[in-house]
Amino acid sequence: MRIDLHCHSTASDGTDTPAELVRNAAAAGLDVVALTDHDTTRGYAEAVAALPEGLTLVTGAELSCRVDGVSMHMLAYLFDPEEPDLLAERELVRDDRVPRAHGMIAKLNGLGVPVTWEQVARIAGDGSVGRPHVASALVELGVVPTVSDAFTQEWLADGGRAYMEKHETDPFEAIRLVKQAGGVCVFAHPGASKRGRIVPESAIAEMAAAGLDGIEVDHMDHDEDTRARLRGLAGELGLLVTGSSDYHGSRKTVLLGEYTTDPEVYGEITRRATGAFPVPGTGGA
Repeated sequence: MRIDLHCHSTASDGTDTPAELVRNAAAAGLDVVALTDHDTTRGYAEAVAALPEGLTLVTGAELSCRVDGVSMHMLAYLFDPEEPDLLAERELVRDDRVPRAHGMIAKLNGLGVPVTWEQVARIAGDGSVGRPHVASALVELGVVPTVSDAFTQEWLADGGRAYMEKHETDPFEAIRLVKQAGGVCVFAHPGASKRGRIVPESAIAEMAAAGLDGIEVDHMDHDEDTRARLRGLAGELGLLVTGSSDYHGSRKTVLLGEYTTDPEVYGEITRRATGAFPVPGTGGA
């Protein structure tokens, strides 16, 4: 089985619609794909309706969190999307994205970059506006060559010249809320140091004690040494190890299925979940 547990659609900051994402996942030879848009579940219905035969969909979300001043992302899988407390927290985070984008645009204008809200809103479309949309605007303007080049201290990385904070959930609260909603929690790309400061291992140990299920190890932003270190940490803490593409369509160079999760780990994730269940494809439209 080929299993990719971290993918984005136009419901947040990917360039594939949810329907295109599942079709492309099937074409890439995946058996299981997770839809994990940022702080939203709006892509679920379209993805399910288009789900090809032979492909299983795992519903999820990537939750924006912050601990001790460090931003981090929590992958939440197979939770009840209508559970009221988690729904309210996701909406709080999502609603803060628009004023944050306006703030980043203002900072960029102050740095002499003629980006506009209209440009960023056009790029975001119906998705939850975020830094990748602002980064895409910088690419359009020729300020940086790629979206990844915008995530530096010079521009949009945490603490960068045009960075703006937004409401982010305490990860311990996120774990509590996801568990309450019957879901499973995996810390996304915990060693992605080029994005900015990373969460210390001591905090990951505290999260493990609080119910964190796993950490994402095999990821494009982790080199071999980082992966080895994280595997060792997962073993020490009794955490599951996942691998995923973090696919964003054409917004990033990584391909669907470029990094994958072991089938036994996937099976354990599905066994732990009680809020929702994987959806088998029956041949979508």
